[in-house]
Amino acid sequence: MQSQNRLFDDFVKMMNGAAGTFAGMTREAQEGMRERMREFVGGMDFVSRDEFEAVKAMAAAARDEVEALRARLDALDTRAASTGEVKPPPAGVTGVETPEE
Repeated sequence: MQSQNRLFDDFVKMMNGAAGTFAGMTREAQEGMRERMREFVGGMDFVSRDEFEAVKAMAAAARDEVEALRARLDALDTRAASTGEVKPPPAGVTGVETPEE
């Protein structure tokens, strides 16, 4: 059923136009905010998840290697102590405890 009053028809058309305009403004504001956030976060030197996982795996492998080398060194120290062949550490090596004689 259509209204007989042109004033109401014009008012409804104006409100529909305003609603469409507001919806468009909202979409544009959201897109602008997303772009600003991408620029903001992009300039902060964050790493991607893949890069983080790769470095984490490298650190875990290095930790395992250090533990294996430490166990090997302890075994060598034990063997050297049992045979009486205790030698001082090579020049430039720091942080190695030498057994006292």
